[in-house]
Amino acid sequence: MKDIPVFPTEYGVASLVLREIPYRKEAYIRVQDVQPGMMEQLVAECTGFCRAAGAEKIYWSAGEGDGKLHTAIYEMQGTAWIDPDKVEHLFPVTEETVLQWRQLLNEKMMGVDNAATVTYNEQQALIESGGAYFVHRDGHLLGLGWLDGVKLLAVAAIEPGAGERVMHTLMSLVEGQTMTLEVASTNERAIRLYEKLGFIKTREVRKWYRT
Repeated sequence: MKDIPVFPTEYGVASLVLREIPYRKEAYIRVQDVQPGMMEQLVAECTGFCRAAGAEKIYWSAGEGDGKLHTAIYEMQGTAWIDPDKVEHLFPVTEETVLQWRQLLNEKMMGVDNAATVTYNEQQALIESGGAYFVHRDGHLLGLGWLDGVKLLAVAAIEPGAGERVMHTLMSLVEGQTMTLEVASTNERAIRLYEKLGFIKTREVRKWYRT
């Protein structure tokens, strides 16, 4: 399902992110401009459209909103470093393995608030990016990672408790450089791991409110 970058109403303008409806039954409203005192009406109109499109959960963002806060998205930064005892083997995603990688990542992200789904149409771009990997230890799959330069786009531990090993393995690709990532405030386990590895919160990227 295609997103709607510009959704005009008499109350203001928003962007509607609808791509998650087929996968997570979720839609996102990003308010761009709103008439004074008309935020509630704008969100209500966008919400109605999203529900008609099949969304069961709908979130909206407009800086400092007045709704019930669902989650905040933080940017975190840290210097990539490695513990040699926790660096495992990396296997780049290929044409033959991209479907498995995508399915595994989407499965792990299903329970993470406001996480994006990697769609079938994005598979080729993912391969061409050269930054998606499987992390193995002695032929046993520990986790998945996706880097765009020094930005961590996605990481998932397949083996319970393997998150630290997966991170050290990914950091070995950019050792000594400053890495950035984004994480939901409700993903407390991931935040604890990143903080253990020396990452700190540098800014709040967005707040999502539940309609």
